[in-house]
Amino acid sequence: MVGVETSRTRLVQYKSEAGERRVAVVGADGETLLPLQGFSTVHELALRSLETGTGLEALVAATSREAALDYEAVLAAGRVLPPLDHPEPARFLITGTGLTHTGSATARNRMHMDTHGPDAIESDSMKIYRMGLDGGKPAEGEIGIQPEWFFKGVGTCVVPPGAPLDLPGFALAGAEEAEIVGLYIVDAAGQPRRIGFTLGNDFSDHITEGKNYLYLAHSKLRECSLGPELLLGELPQEVTGNVRIIRDGKVVWDESFLSGESHMSHSIGNLEHYHFRYPMFRRPGDLHAYFFGADAMSYASNMKTEANDEFEIVSPTFGKPLRNRMVAGTEEKLVTVTPL
Repeated sequence: MVGVETSRTRLVQYKSEAGERRVAVVGADGETLLPLQGFSTVHELALRSLETGTGLEALVAATSREAALDYEAVLAAGRVLPPLDHPEPARFLITGTGLTHTGSATARNRMHMDTHGPDAIESDSMKIYRMGLDGGKPAEGEIGIQPEWFFKGVGTCVVPPGAPLDLPGFALAGAEEAEIVGLYIVDAAGQPRRIGFTLGNDFSDHITEGKNYLYLAHSKLRECSLGPELLLGELPQEVTGNVRIIRDGKVVWDESFLSGESHMSHSIGNLEHYHFRYPMFRRPGDLHAYFFGADAMSYASNMKTEANDEFEIVSPTFGKPLRNRMVAGTEEKLVTVTPL
C-alpha cells in the first residue's frame, strides 16, 4: 500500500472462514495478513507477555506464522474485529479526553458562541485547552495540569471496522471524531501496561452537547469503532491522516488531521496519569481504550451528516482505513424500572 509505514509491527484480529478467532501480523506490503500460531486474540498475547516477561513486540517476532491471507478480502467479508477485546466486555473500559487539539477546542468554543453570542466570555472549553498548552506537557517525573475526561462505555459499545454505527432514535445528531486511541491492560500488581495504539472513531452527538455543555456526558454515550490495526511500540511524535464522509459513493467532506504529541496540548503520559491515578482503573486484568482527542471534525465545518453516510479515517501510521456507516436506529421508547 503506497504511503503506509511498513517498518512497524501491526496486528489485526479477525475471524477465519470457519468462524474461529485469530490474530495476525500485517505483512510488509500492507496487503497480507500472517496468522500467528498458538494465539487467537491480542488479549491472549498480552497475557502471555505478562506471564513470561517478554515484551509484546519480541513475543510476536518469536511466534511462528502461517500462510499469508489476502487482507482486503478479509475486510470485504466483514471478518475483521476490533483490535482488542475482553471475554467479559464489562471489563473493557472505553474513555477519553477532548480539547487536546486546536481543532476540537475551536469547534467547541464555536458551539459556546452560537449559544451565548460572539461577545460571551471565553468558554470553559477554550480555557481548559489553554491550560493544557500551559501545563499539559510536564517535565519528566512531574505531574502536569489536569485535562478534560469522559466515559464512553464498556466493550459492548465498540463495533468492528466495517460494521454500522447506530444513531439512536433519541440522538439529535451523529458525527465522527477521528482520534488515536491508546490500548492498555492492567497487570497482576495493578500496573497499567500499554499494549499499543489504534485509530478510533469517537462517534458523538455534538448538537446535544451544544445545548448545554453539561450534556457532554450524555453526548458521548454512543457506539464507537476501533481499528482495524493495532500498532505496537511507541507512537510517532507526528501522525498525519485524513477523515472523510462518503455519501452515495461520493466524498462529500474530506479534511486532513495532525495528531501525535507534537500536535497535542498534553503529553500522552500526562493523559495516562490522570486516567490511571484512580485505583478503580487499576484493577488487575481490566482492559482500557483511551481516546486522545480529535483535530478535525465535520461538524466544525457545518457539515450535516445523514443516515447511511460512511465515515473513513485513514493514516499511513495505521495502515488500512477505519470505515463505518452510520445507520438510523429505532424510535426511542420509554424505559421503565420495576421493583423486585
